[in-house]
Amino acid sequence: MILAIDTTHEVGSLALVEGGQILEEVTLDGGDGYGHLLFEALGALSVQMKDVDGFAAASGPGTFTGVRIGLTAVKGLGEALGKPVYGVSNLEALLGFGDGLVVPFYDARRGDVYARLLDGTEVVMPLARVRELVGREVEWVSFEAVDDMAVTLAPRVIAGAVGKLAEKRWLAGERPDPAALDANYVRRTDAELNWREA
Repeated sequence: MILAIDTTHEVGSLALVEGGQILEEVTLDGGDGYGHLLFEALGALSVQMKDVDGFAAASGPGTFTGVRIGLTAVKGLGEALGKPVYGVSNLEALLGFGDGLVVPFYDARRGDVYARLLDGTEVVMPLARVRELVGREVEWVSFEAVDDMAVTLAPRVIAGAVGKLAEKRWLAGERPDPAALDANYVRRTDAELNWREA
């Protein structure tokens, strides 16, 4: 059984996944941050942490603080319980909400989107540039509609999708060390970008 956490956006979630099925999925309102509610929500799940085979977190891209909270939580649980910990890209998780040739993307602010190109490369750039780079008929998947293009809408709650991808890795025998888990920011922090612009 995999316990997955997503705290990378204002709508977060927890999920328990086993046998490719989502057993439980809980939505978290991260409007005021996740620090005060994450462990309370974990405690309310129907399973004890010692019975979980591995932990997973959405590793971004997303808000810097949100990404760090989810990763820190699963790292701590993994270290304390001696269980493997998996980081899963949000963009990879979105692939599962489309069929066939899928290009997932979502708002990265500053006029950009985060996107996963067909070769698996993850980028941050204007959507028009992503469309130029893709240059072919694909299924676009995102959290929000875009006026001039057909978009398959994915749910904001993605912990279940993250858990399913982590479970595949667990079943394949991957046992990553929690200490090796790293964030998938795709671009530099706003503080660094503002400093460079100044």
